[in-house]
Amino acid sequence: MWDEAFPSFLIGLREGLEAGLIVSILVATLVRFGHKARLPQVWTGVAAAIALSLSFGAVLTFTAANLSGHAQEAFGGVLSLIAVGFVTAMVFWMRRSARTLSADLKEKVQASLAMGAGALVLTSFLAVGREGLETSLFLWTNVRTAGESTGPLLGAAVGLVLSAGLCWGLYRRALKMNLTRFFTITGAGLIVVAAGVLGYGLRDLQESGLVGGGSSYAFDLSGHLDASSWYATLVQGTLNLTVTMTVLQVVGYLAYLCIVMTLFVEGVRGGKTAPAAGKAAQGQGTAQGGETAQGQGTAQGGETAQGEKAGAAAPEGAGPVRSGRPRWVVPAALVAVPVVVAGAVIAASDGKQSSSATVSVSEQECGKGFGTPLPGQQVFQMHNTGAKVSEVYLVNPASGAVYGEIEGLAPGTTRALTATIGSGDYAWRCVPTGGTSVTSAAVHVTGGGQVKAVKPVAEDDLKGPLDAYKDYVGKGLATLLTQTQKLQADVHGGDLATAKADWLTAHLQYASLGAAYGTFADLDGKINGRPDGLADKAQDKDFTGFLRLEYGLWHGQSAADLTPVADQLAADVAKLGQDFPGQDFDPGDLPLRAHEILENTLQFELTGDTDQGSGTNLATTQANLAGTRELLTVLQPLLDERDPQLLTRVDAGMKRVGDLVAAAHKPEGWTALEQLPADARRQLDGATGELLEDLAPIPALLEIRKAA
Repeated sequence: MWDEAFPSFLIGLREGLEAGLIVSILVATLVRFGHKARLPQVWTGVAAAIALSLSFGAVLTFTAANLSGHAQEAFGGVLSLIAVGFVTAMVFWMRRSARTLSADLKEKVQASLAMGAGALVLTSFLAVGREGLETSLFLWTNVRTAGESTGPLLGAAVGLVLSAGLCWGLYRRALKMNLTRFFTITGAGLIVVAAGVLGYGLRDLQESGLVGGGSSYAFDLSGHLDASSWYATLVQGTLNLTVTMTVLQVVGYLAYLCIVMTLFVEGVRGGKTAPAAGKAAQGQGTAQGGETAQGQGTAQGGETAQGEKAGAAAPEGAGPVRSGRPRWVVPAALVAVPVVVAGAVIAASDGKQSSSATVSVSEQECGKGFGTPLPGQQVFQMHNTGAKVSEVYLVNPASGAVYGEIEGLAPGTTRALTATIGSGDYAWRCVPTGGTSVTSAAVHVTGGGQVKAVKPVAEDDLKGPLDAYKDYVGKGLATLLTQTQKLQADVHGGDLATAKADWLTAHLQYASLGAAYGTFADLDGKINGRPDGLADKAQDKDFTGFLRLEYGLWHGQSAADLTPVADQLAADVAKLGQDFPGQDFDPGDLPLRAHEILENTLQFELTGDTDQGSGTNLATTQANLAGTRELLTVLQPLLDERDPQLLTRVDAGMKRVGDLVAAAHKPEGWTALEQLPADARRQLDGATGELLEDLAPIPALLEIRKAA
């Protein structure tokens, strides 16, 4: 939990200390001038500021929960950017203002004393309210980023309590600390955290559709790093760096971090060279090696830094204002107003929900705590009370249709599940690993609209499509063997010109079998592996297969040099044809491949990473499109049952990409990727990215879910 709590702890500690110092200075100044009777006015402003901050957090939470999925992503992304802006401004403001904070506030307090009670309340309200609003916004962003509230809220609470203790110690002179150094260190830490929040916010905007580039990945380490491991979780929780990030996320993260951290460090260095006399001119008493008294030593000797006695006469008219109304009326009104306004906003957005309810997940207590929810988007806190890792689904108990799900919920942990509730029956289905599936009692909801649910897919549902596709792959491998043997004969006969043409035919045949890559295992690396990561690159002895042969054919190597390469390729293809009928093919791979084939195309073929000299990457792209079409054909009956419009959108995208690729096929041959006009290449990348977004729902729609 610490990885999720730390960013909130840091913001709670820093913002709490910042607000606490302001309150301490206000209180100390009033005590110093002999106006203890005016302290309730300060606490009134503080209480009103706290009420405003909490109300603001409630509005963010409950109004966001009623937005659609894309709207939530857009809302969260925009607020993440605003939070980054606020925190950045706060860091620079405190770095600049720490030395003059005490003197500035003393002047404001003296002016407020002359103006009356309302001015003093307003001074404390504005001073603390700004910190409170920043804390609420940044904490809300952290909770949304973490996907759960316990860790971030606990971290913020610890930070605020610690900051309160520090402020009390500073006020009572029981504690000394170099505040300038403290705000410098925490400021640098918050800049790093804010860079991560910026990256997360940009990803939200991409997923909402407001910003493009959602399929353009800077890196994808999911195949090499376990995203659920402790170290990946720690990095993600503290820095918001994930195993997969888009180009926009990485650029935004690095640009913000480099620019803002550079300006911050330069500002700190500049501040260190400021003449000491400038500090004294502010009336701050910078004794103890740069530690500012911050107006906290006023109880000793009863004198101010200017030599004024604590019992000095108050300005005329500064005494407590008395009236016929009870003293509690104004403070109560100031605290109640933001609460009432927030309640009205939430009510107007139909924000009432049962999201605070915790629902148990286990074989014995499945659905415990689940009452009849109100219509609209709801957030349920799912807590695994059992001893086994469990999956949990919100389902229609009659049809089994799924409205929401959580996979891999560990014992003793809680995760939020968001689902839209309409009219109908709802129940929880708990499926513990190695245990018995349990379905809770159903509840009936009225007054809502029709909500779309995902019809569950069982392993048997995918058996027909799997058999059809295995038959397609088997026939394709037989054709591939014939083509590869012809290519082998060309090389043996020294006819390298014919070998180039036959190489392309065979390679495109292999590319069209893309959905079967998951079952080809090590043979795929031998038949179509890239030289990436090999010590000697294209010259490495472990570089084999189609791409190695391509390198030799288009780099002038002799038939004698290429004969062993062609022999090895033909032998590997023959072995694949023999092994494939007996290999296991996970049915769940079919829906995944519908997206992954073209995702790999965008990552490798359309970047030129796989081109070893033939300039035929666009031909391979066309073959990958053909393989995807074949896969969608066998999955069509299942997809049409669950989303009849999906394949209509996908077909349009496939045609758009196919037309752009076909335009690069000239009578004299394929246009090399690097020779493609810049506009045409951008159009192709963009169309492929849009097609990937259309294909993205297929794995979730056809995911195999465990039944009761």
